[in-house]
Amino acid sequence: MRVLFVTQEMDPYTLVTEISEVFKKIPQYVNDKNHEIRVLMPKYGTINERRHRLHEVVRLSGMNIIVNDEDYPLIIKVASIPGARLQVYFLDNDEFFKRKYMFSNDDNQAFDDNAERMVFFCKGAMETVKKFGWPPEIVHCHGAFTALIPMYIKKVYQNDPIFRHSKVVYSSYTDVVSSTLNNEFGKIAAINDVSEQDLAPFFHDGKIDLNAGAIHYADGIIVGKADLQDEIAKSAGDKPVLAFEQDGNHPAAVEGFYHQFIEAV
Repeated sequence: MRVLFVTQEMDPYTLVTEISEVFKKIPQYVNDKNHEIRVLMPKYGTINERRHRLHEVVRLSGMNIIVNDEDYPLIIKVASIPGARLQVYFLDNDEFFKRKYMFSNDDNQAFDDNAERMVFFCKGAMETVKKFGWPPEIVHCHGAFTALIPMYIKKVYQNDPIFRHSKVVYSSYTDVVSSTLNNEFGKIAAINDVSEQDLAPFFHDGKIDLNAGAIHYADGIIVGKADLQDEIAKSAGDKPVLAFEQDGNHPAAVEGFYHQFIEAV
């Protein structure tokens, strides 16, 4: 099985929300089961490149990602997690990710360009996988900063040979991103032929709700935090939902959840 992981956070590189700790165990478990995996995340300025031994992957860098009619260079870096036989690819751009905070400054004021940063990362992740030439059977997104990827796969990359047969799984956690986006989010997120109607699921009662949009477009939903179970189950409707497993059983349950989508292809 080829599994692409795209995550907002990951221990040991970030330790901001529950995503960092929960996520790390999943790709490690899937990798140990001899599946073929790739892991992508943003290269926030909070990540110490020297300590974590990041280095640029020249063969993958050099693309430009268009966001809101502007070109931004995409730099790809990679690091290995010691003792885990696991590589992580970092998507970087000085304009968006050099700052020493993730979504808000030290006065807790949201960055004005969080929508552009999110679109850059989500679109950049898709283009990076295309450059890999590696068609994932499962695309597993973690956290609200990845929430546009399910829609992009369904509406923008649906005929691309790399993503044509991909099934999208979304792990929903506490959303710390939606409240940092401004009212230009819909315009900026509308890449290619994405319409206002396509973006409608990302708005609820006039407010941005990234989890709701991702859940709408994903093929399956995973509860990333136990106390979100009822809320997510209600949003998912009749889509497959995997409850959060306590006592360290969550990674095994996630790997088992993938198989129902592979067998359905």
